[in-house]
Amino acid sequence: MAITQTADLPASSAPSRARLSALGSIGLGAAGLLAFLLIWQAVPTFGLVNPMMLPGPLAIPEAFRSELDSGMWLKAVTGSLSHYGIGLVIGAALGVAVGVLTGMSRVAEDLTSWVVRLLRPIPGLAWAPFAIIWFGVTPKAAVFIIAVSVFWIVFFAAHGAVRGVDRDLLEVAEAFGFRSPLEKLFKIYLPAAMPGILVGLRTALGQAWMAVVAAEIFGVPGLGNRMIEASSLLATDIVVVYMLTMAALYGILDSLFLVTQNWLLRWKA
Repeated sequence: MAITQTADLPASSAPSRARLSALGSIGLGAAGLLAFLLIWQAVPTFGLVNPMMLPGPLAIPEAFRSELDSGMWLKAVTGSLSHYGIGLVIGAALGVAVGVLTGMSRVAEDLTSWVVRLLRPIPGLAWAPFAIIWFGVTPKAAVFIIAVSVFWIVFFAAHGAVRGVDRDLLEVAEAFGFRSPLEKLFKIYLPAAMPGILVGLRTALGQAWMAVVAAEIFGVPGLGNRMIEASSLLATDIVVVYMLTMAALYGILDSLFLVTQNWLLRWKA
């Protein structure tokens, strides 16, 4: 009996140790964040940097309340989310489609290889002059820049994931009668490549936010444009409000994406 009880102690205490470890990690994270905020507040408070150039965190709530009361915050957020969502969907859909096609077909890959090498090094912001010429200073121009920025990330993720599908799976599929490209696509390629494609899509979520600011600095209404307006007036507290807004929105979207990813990949559990 004594031996049994002694053997049970490590097993019963393991969850407690895990909880203590998790609480310790959370505590360290909170302490690090608090230290960061204190240092940030100390820099302008003690005159190390002009508060006009870097406002402290204590100035941010009042700036946020001002933007919220004026309606500018909600207008900027809804505008950017519209550009962001449409551009992300278009760029990701095209990236997945072309990436899967070139991954499945050696002919398609060879046909597009030099086009990819030519266009891939060009950043999304470099397309801004054409976006303005083609669409004017309108939301369509922002959507175009965001879509281009997202496309390449998703394209390479999808292409690599499809190329990495185990050839043995294809042989098994053919043995069971799945011989047409569409049957292989939906029965083998997409399920097997989905984890890699989702990694690319998650990366694209962050890239799209960076593209939003670049796309809106030319005058398209949204978070980026509001940040430029505020910086021109040295209203750096308002700039920080929108920087934190983008961080918060990305955190929410990334969390929602993780929930969706876990649901799509529930078969791996």
